Amino acid sequence: MLRPDQHIQQRSASWKRLEELINRGSGGISHLSAAELRELGQLYRQACTDLAIARRDYPDHMVTDYLNQIVARAHGIIYRYNETQRIITFFQTTLPHTFRTTWPMTLIAALLFFLPAIAAFIITFRDPTLGEALVPDVAMLTEQIRAGEEWWQQINESPAAASAEIMTNNINVTIRAFAGGVTLGLYTAYILIFNGLLFGTVTAIAQRFDFADNLWNFIIGHITLEFSAIFIAGGAGLQLGWAILRPGTLSRRGALVVAGKRAVVLVIGCALILVAAGMIESFISPTNLPFLVKMIISIGSGMLLYAYLLLSGRRA
Repeated sequence: MLRPDQHIQQRSASWKRLEELINRGSGGISHLSAAELRELGQLYRQACTDLAIARRDYPDHMVTDYLNQIVARAHGIIYRYNETQRIITFFQTTLPHTFRTTWPMTLIAALLFFLPAIAAFIITFRDPTLGEALVPDVAMLTEQIRAGEEWWQQINESPAAASAEIMTNNINVTIRAFAGGVTLGLYTAYILIFNGLLFGTVTAIAQRFDFADNLWNFIIGHITLEFSAIFIAGGAGLQLGWAILRPGTLSRRGALVVAGKRAVVLVIGCALILVAAGMIESFISPTNLPFLVKMIISIGSGMLLYAYLLLSGRRA
């Protein structure tokens, strides 16, 4: 067992250096180099060990109080840095890298949406009654389209409340598409196919009854972000199902854990994309802005999103 004076003699240089780094780091971690950050972590761990020894062998000595103080100060700087850096790393590297790693599943999700949408559009445009048979719940919407009723105009009455409702609904669909992966991806596929049939049917009915300009003028502004989020979430759900079916060299549980971590990252990204889409849908889409302006917003937001997803974090 070390005496307090022996402990101080052996470790005082390290404690002094730790104090120097703490004092510099308290003004912001940008004041510390990468080497100094590593040194701070090493000295912090050593000081924690020294504090544990001091508490055990001489808890009432002044050196124990001193160590407790510098360990607490170092803890605040290190973990404040870690939390901030973790958030930065997530958006700068983790999210776009995960998207690029899993893009084939996102593509499959898009096909599960668009192929039924195209088929539903062709069938419904030729015979609207067949469209109502494909999607029974569309009958009331059909009547509104026939009457030329722009149901989205009510958003203008309270855009803030409508924005919250739209975001909640879209995020709900996204979570269902993601969570459906545990059913071997079957429920995820159902969500994508059903929404594809619904979209194809509605757009065909609008085209058939000369309502297409009205409908597209409303949806064009937010459609890029909204569809992107649905496809990314759908891809996240499909990869969960694929991990269960084809775990590869991992156990099914291990493969599901890996796929689950990736899926959660993607769903967090989707939630943020849907917040942006909901803002556009509430505050821009129902307005009388020219169609061209809304299209530019849609294309521009899509370009920014995919530039970020495809290019960010490549160096890391």
